[in-house]
Amino acid sequence: MAVELSDSDPALQRPTQAVILAGGRGERMRPLTDIRPKPMIEVCGKPFLEHQILLLRDQGFRKFLLLLGYLPEVVKRYFGDGSEWGVQIDYCVTAVEDLTGRRVKLAVDKLDELFLLVYCDNYWPLPMDKMWRRFVESSAPMMLTVYSNRDNYTKSVLKVDEAGFVSVYDKKKKTPDLQGTEISFAILRRQLIEQLPAGNISLEETLFPPLIARHQLAAFVTHHRYYSVGDTFRLPITEQFLSRRPAIILDRDGVLNEKAPRAQYIRNWSEFKWRPGAKESLCRLNEAGFKVIIVSNQAGINRGAMTEQDLRSIHLQMVAEVEQSGGRVDAIYYCPHDWDEGCECRKPRPGMLFQAQHDFNLDLSRTLFIGDDERDAQAAEAAGCLPALISGNRTLAEIVSEVIAGSNASKI
Repeated sequence: MAVELSDSDPALQRPTQAVILAGGRGERMRPLTDIRPKPMIEVCGKPFLEHQILLLRDQGFRKFLLLLGYLPEVVKRYFGDGSEWGVQIDYCVTAVEDLTGRRVKLAVDKLDELFLLVYCDNYWPLPMDKMWRRFVESSAPMMLTVYSNRDNYTKSVLKVDEAGFVSVYDKKKKTPDLQGTEISFAILRRQLIEQLPAGNISLEETLFPPLIARHQLAAFVTHHRYYSVGDTFRLPITEQFLSRRPAIILDRDGVLNEKAPRAQYIRNWSEFKWRPGAKESLCRLNEAGFKVIIVSNQAGINRGAMTEQDLRSIHLQMVAEVEQSGGRVDAIYYCPHDWDEGCECRKPRPGMLFQAQHDFNLDLSRTLFIGDDERDAQAAEAAGCLPALISGNRTLAEIVSEVIAGSNASKI
């Protein structure tokens, strides 16, 4: 397949149409899919597809095109025209046996010039503003969302080059050193679909190779896990993720305890001084149902000012005092590396936040990170967290009060 593209439109508008591929039988989800299509499997009391539609609606998508095949009436009866959700839903029903390329090709007359393509079995809290900026900067006709898979959460099928373009796509996984997998949430031009050949073709196997050859398949790389109803073994963590038990992430030094002078470190418990109201704030968060997670840069370890055992001793005493006050700390993550070691965990890099996300199945787009300096704000931005900084005019207790009040209001 040759890809011929007209010049990019400088006035190209951010897409408002989401096209969801939802036509397969979902064989790996049997017997759950014996009486319903895969996207209608219930998670946390509602169909998985409803979670997707609500997510996309909140990111500015107002038009939905559902590409159906297997048991389409189950989907159509539930969602209708979409007005109950404040969106417009249209449908294109084709044969169950149709592959992804044919299914999208048969719906080409209903596609906007630019649209978002989504697999019906993946949920990922997309940051559409960031994605759109990346797409525009790339000048590419198509951009995939790629999960980095550094934690071997799934099987890698591609490579992304240093410029941020897909350089290899190998679904059979025969290429060495693959790193990353595409999870859909792809922005693409209708023109690409118009040029697809006739026949029952796979979109990925037909469209990706020529785009890769021309350096035209951009990637938006994420370290935030996606969640799925693609396999039965994924369901428990998907249920946990979408249950959205609230969590809050806090920096340590300067937030919970008084900071040491610049280039010095809290090396033992005698040097650890709680900030006013810190323990009480942690207890209030626990009482309100929040998990409490702490992340902290501790370069003093690799700089020789202290040992990891010193740090563990401090944290054991810190946690004990929180528990004595009636609170709880669910996890502590720390970066022992020096400033110039280039690790992924030292803030302002977001590695510790993503590790917490993986361990607790957090939705970072709904998780507040409380810090005290610009590095914390930068780490929050990089991870997609909601940032909050304490200062002389805004205390930890005040932020916690706002968080709890907001949480209570959302339950009404």
